Amino acid sequence: MRYIRFVPNVPNKNAEADGRFIEEVARLLVPWGVPQTAARIYGRLVLSAEPVSLDQLAIDLEVSKSSASVAARTLETYRMVRRHSVRGSRRVLYEVSDSYERLLIEQGRVMVAMGDLLRGQARKTSSRTARERLKEMAEFYEVVRESMESALQRWQRRKTS
Repeated sequence: MRYIRFVPNVPNKNAEADGRFIEEVARLLVPWGVPQTAARIYGRLVLSAEPVSLDQLAIDLEVSKSSASVAARTLETYRMVRRHSVRGSRRVLYEVSDSYERLLIEQGRVMVAMGDLLRGQARKTSSRTARERLKEMAEFYEVVRESMESALQRWQRRKTS
C-alpha cells in the first residue's frame, strides 16, 4: 500500500491513515465506473484544505503527471472536482467540488439507459422466461433511479434550508 506525503520533505504524521483512506475511497468508487487513479485523486483532494497542483498530486500518489491530468479531467467531467488557474502561470490547481451529487446523477443516466435497453430487448425476445426477467430487471433499475432522484431532491432541499 502506498502512503502519501502532503508536503514534500515534511513528514506527515497521518500519512498512513490518509493513505488507507485514499485507497478505501478508490476501492469504493471504482465499481461505480470511476477509474482507479481518478478515484485516488478524489480521495486525496477530499483530505486537502487547499487546492492541489497536478505536480503535487502526481508526487503524492506516485503516478505520472499525464495520468494525474487525465484522471483530474475525468473527475471534472463528473463535476467531482473544480479546476483553478494560477494567474500568470500555466499551473492548474484542483479541489473537491461542493456538488457531491454529480456522480449519482451520472449513475441515474446509466440506469435510465439500462432500463430502456432491457425493455427494448423484452419486446423482441421470444422466450417468455427471458422476457419476464428483462421486464423485472428494467423495473428494478427504474425503482432505484426514482429512489436516487428522490434522495437528490431531499439533499437539495436540505442544502438550501
